[in-house]
Amino acid sequence: MNKIAIIHDWFTTLGGSEKVIEQLLQIFPNADLFSLIDFLPAKERNILSGHTVSTTFLQKAPLISAKNYRNYLPFMPLAIEQIDLSSYQVIISNCHAVSKGVITGPEQLHISYIHTPLRYAWDMQNAYLENSGMQGLKGAVARVLLHYIRNWDASAASRPDTLIANSRFIARRIKKIYRRESYVIYPPVDTDYFSPVDIIAPGSDQTRDDFYLAASRFVPYKRFDLIIEAFRQMPDKKLVIIGDGPELPRLKPLFGENITWLGFQPTHVLRDYMRRCRAFIFAAREDFGIMPLEAQACGTPVIAFGEGGTKETVCGEAIPGRTGLFFPVQTADAIRAAVQEFQDLDIKAQDCRTHAESFSNQRFRVQFQEFVESQWAEFQNSQ
Repeated sequence: MNKIAIIHDWFTTLGGSEKVIEQLLQIFPNADLFSLIDFLPAKERNILSGHTVSTTFLQKAPLISAKNYRNYLPFMPLAIEQIDLSSYQVIISNCHAVSKGVITGPEQLHISYIHTPLRYAWDMQNAYLENSGMQGLKGAVARVLLHYIRNWDASAASRPDTLIANSRFIARRIKKIYRRESYVIYPPVDTDYFSPVDIIAPGSDQTRDDFYLAASRFVPYKRFDLIIEAFRQMPDKKLVIIGDGPELPRLKPLFGENITWLGFQPTHVLRDYMRRCRAFIFAAREDFGIMPLEAQACGTPVIAFGEGGTKETVCGEAIPGRTGLFFPVQTADAIRAAVQEFQDLDIKAQDCRTHAESFSNQRFRVQFQEFVESQWAEFQNSQ
């Protein structure tokens, strides 16, 4: 494997998929890096380990920015197909949108790490359109566009030689939508950075402040509206929210007196609140969900919606080593009942920490490198 290319959908902010890129560049430090666009802020560029990002024509599209790049979704399939990868032996695409659609030849090995089939184009289309308020002519145009994107996405999913899913939940979605098998390698969690205040002695617990925490980007499927409503019904309990995003104008008027919104915060502030809160609240039906694991790495229990990737990242059943609990449906009443139930549980910080350590950065690097090397050996033997 002399020449390796790593393809990422877009660099606009530091999220879970960008943390995968950070680890891939540690595994393959001589790889070249490509993306549709690169608007990653200077303060977050350390994850790139000094690599330059080669971008597409969308980088210079009229008025494009880190805030409105999604408006160019119809042009993304064309843009990703224009990347010239003809000189590379191994291509690794890190995909939650279109990067799996890069064009490769039969003499090249393409491995695609799939965070999710393009969620708003498939089974979450109706929820996305409803939550976005797209009705009438605007909604009709959006449905035509998503139909086009769906057709392209299904075709693009056949291009990689091998698919890796970031959870068993996503492996099932890949099987259902793309009709392909995939391997599962869980994403990395920085358990060195996200850690308890002090080393936790076995059987001990941390002192907690009297508040619950919710944090993420404000987008419809994160269901912050339900978390806010649940705590409005519990005025005696405090909720701290960290995050920002397009849903803020709709959510901000819903905040009650017991809800503190801090907006976007740097990682060290998020970690501080994760270390001190009573529990981390997570209401999304997430593909994997890295924040619940970051919270557990800090020794913090998680109260989460019991579907999607959190079923694999939170031990929510009444068994030894429990790290949280699940609520069965996405409603404010269900969240409120779960918070009430949580108060009677004895969940140990050490159990949360131990569980999170099984998702560490080092574990990811070892598994991913071994997988790529085995696929490359098999690929060469088949030539």
